[in-house]
Amino acid sequence: MSTLTLQGRRRDDRRIALVFLAPALVGFGVFYVYPALLGAWYSMTDWNLLSEPAFVGADNFATLLTDPLFWNSLKVTGYYVVLTIAIQMGGGLLLAALMHRLTRSVVLRSLLVVPWLVPNVTVGLLWMWLLDANLGFFNHLLTGMGLDNQGFLTSPDLAMPSVSLINAWTSTGYTALLLYAGMCLVPKQVYEAAALDGAGELRTFFRVTLPLMRPILTFVLVVSLIGSFQLFDTVAVTTKGGPVNATRVVYYYIYEQAFTHFKMGYASAMALTLVLILGVLTFAQMRMLRASTSDLA
Repeated sequence: MSTLTLQGRRRDDRRIALVFLAPALVGFGVFYVYPALLGAWYSMTDWNLLSEPAFVGADNFATLLTDPLFWNSLKVTGYYVVLTIAIQMGGGLLLAALMHRLTRSVVLRSLLVVPWLVPNVTVGLLWMWLLDANLGFFNHLLTGMGLDNQGFLTSPDLAMPSVSLINAWTSTGYTALLLYAGMCLVPKQVYEAAALDGAGELRTFFRVTLPLMRPILTFVLVVSLIGSFQLFDTVAVTTKGGPVNATRVVYYYIYEQAFTHFKMGYASAMALTLVLILGVLTFAQMRMLRASTSDLA
């Protein structure tokens, strides 16, 4: 086959590929690129949704640097992210390891993903009733054991751990399925070699399974990090940022500034800052965990 014929086929393949990619590219441009550029413009304006945006340059970012509530919301969000990811990854690894070693039941895997499929608003309402200080099921258990009622969602010390546990309950099963899929990719010969060398279950898990799962671990950590920073529904339903700003995470604070105080420009500046923070954290995670390499190669 001549070189000219091969080049002609390649050009035809590229045109066909562009035809199939066009809907996705148009959708990405309309629903992601355009809103992102518009948000970057609004971050440099003073806009209350009623009048025309007035250009103010970097004033919103200067205000942001001196806003104690913004920095507190970042601190609260960071606390939530660390707590939630620790619970999700720990619980997910345990469940994945148990499924990998003991059972590969499809029914069990289906049940694990059920909480993740339930809308966050429904989950928030359900747990708000269960954790109610007066009528909640868990406080009935505590009083039945002779203990005092606890304000799980009304105490500054317990509110954020309670919100974290609610969302960890929702996502741990899904995380376990992703990790389980990563464990299934590890060749059986590797485990057989480890067993011949006298490695026990724990040593095999930490010295063989986890290192060979680095790409999937990186993926789960990055997705969990981004998802945790986007916490909104549970807080909006259960605590509304209280008590005393204990659960006012950055997403909820942005929402308040935009749709309660009508400071759309300032809210856009905070959203853009959050995007930059997430980009830096994601890049750092991927570099530290060497996401592009795998020990299976």
